[in-house]
Amino acid sequence: MTAFGYLAASIPPRMALAGSAVAIPILAVQELDSIGLGGALVAVSLGPSIIAAPLVGVALDRARHPGLLVAAAGLLTAAAFLLTAFLGDVPLPAAFVALAVAGAVSPFFMGGLSSFVSDMIPDQKRAFAYDALSYNVSAVAGPALVAAIITVLPAPAAMAVLAAAALSGSISAAAISLPAHGGTGVSLWGSVAAGFRHIFGHRPLAVVTLSSTLTQLGQGGLAVAAIALSMERVGSPGQGALLVTAFAVGSLLGAFAETARPTRARPHVVMGVGFLATGVFTILAVLDLGLVWTVIAIGLSGAFTASTAAAMLFLRSALSPAELRSQVFTVGAGLRVSASAAGAALAASAISLSGGLSVAAVGALWIASAALMAAYPGGE
Repeated sequence: MTAFGYLAASIPPRMALAGSAVAIPILAVQELDSIGLGGALVAVSLGPSIIAAPLVGVALDRARHPGLLVAAAGLLTAAAFLLTAFLGDVPLPAAFVALAVAGAVSPFFMGGLSSFVSDMIPDQKRAFAYDALSYNVSAVAGPALVAAIITVLPAPAAMAVLAAAALSGSISAAAISLPAHGGTGVSLWGSVAAGFRHIFGHRPLAVVTLSSTLTQLGQGGLAVAAIALSMERVGSPGQGALLVTAFAVGSLLGAFAETARPTRARPHVVMGVGFLATGVFTILAVLDLGLVWTVIAIGLSGAFTASTAAAMLFLRSALSPAELRSQVFTVGAGLRVSASAAGAALAASAISLSGGLSVAAVGALWIASAALMAAYPGGE
């Protein structure tokens, strides 16, 4: 499998999932005149991932042809998004069930696919740099694609395009050859228990998992905090969207740089220094020195996220036995998704606080993540 093949299989479904978080609320407003239902539909499309993640990981670790499972997940996601495009015509419970299924299978390509990249691309650090690039491109391209479509077409068209993207990834996943991890023949729940014991009982991996999860608590709250800061300074939310875009662009540029020239420092050092830099630049953005300063500082904070993500993915692989690797990746991804959702909820609940304080708190969470990395054993 070439890097191009991996990107063709991983970017479309990840992009579809990222875009759906924007398209579904807009669809609910246009078709049902309810933003509340939109939020509930998004929640049900994400929530099952943390529950399904261990089981998905076991299935991938045991599968003789794991690529077919990833392809099936993309196909189910495409079907769910296409059905949701007819929201208002199909029964609402059917849409909820379809999106819940999509959420349950998302760990196959959100975390599970990542567990195979090091098997297929010889240069390990470059392999995970490509994976970080896949996540960053998806996070930017999904919402941007939806925004472009809804300027000229109704939201159902955006959902249909996202369904087509998921289908495209499914076809690519079926075409690539993913090697079997050779999972053990112990019981299903025995495998799940073994995975959790390894994730939280192996100190280096536990440190990596906890610190990277904590970063998502901050990143999940960034959009809400940025909007609060914009309301505080200019009385409208417009600059908040600009700041989130600056963070995303910084992340994407960092991902391209990491792919072109992967960082060769020790991965746990890259994570600690990168988390610290992201936190510091986020806090510096709070200084009221004008919009240009704030945009640059937030953009720089995002620039370090690709190298830290690549280092985290590398360590997940290096610190996991082959028979548990997919489970380590899917559980880690599930924890990060859940932390991101919790971060958004916490930021929303603190909306009455100072916008500057909210953004500073986001930066502080990244710095706390860097501090956690100090517990990583130096000899590992």
